[in-house]
Amino acid sequence: MDSGTLITTILLGIAPISELRGAIPFAYLRGYPLWQAVLLGAGTNLLVSPLVFLFLNFFHGHLYGTWRLYSRIFDATVARARRKLGANVDKFGMWGILIFVGIPLPVTGAWTGTLGAWVLGLDRRHSMLAVSGGVMMSATIVSLVLLLGSGIGSIFVKIV
Repeated sequence: MDSGTLITTILLGIAPISELRGAIPFAYLRGYPLWQAVLLGAGTNLLVSPLVFLFLNFFHGHLYGTWRLYSRIFDATVARARRKLGANVDKFGMWGILIFVGIPLPVTGAWTGTLGAWVLGLDRRHSMLAVSGGVMMSATIVSLVLLLGSGIGSIFVKIV
């Protein structure tokens, strides 16, 4: 396996838009066996939640209270998020985060799940576990789509 594919897969797995939805198919279509593509794509995507929590805690700790505009925007954002999502968070809790992250659609990955949990002030350890479970669920769905897709393609080739 070439280093360019390896590095690109790692970057796709960590990037906010592509995450594992881009990393796994990229590696698989570049010749990696599916199990390696999943380990690499999902493995790097699992790093997102702890990194985001560290990043947010560090910058928030430095900016909140010292930069007035940031504090006002943050407080307004949190109040709005809690007002809109509070009932759903109370109802679904960590299962809601797991399912939200686990559905491999745009804007439903580890980045958004972790950011949402952080903004809503949810327990960090439980949030990271829920996000990690969602990453594994998403990796399973993406893998099944790849397997079924390649199976359908091979059937079509045999018919033609």
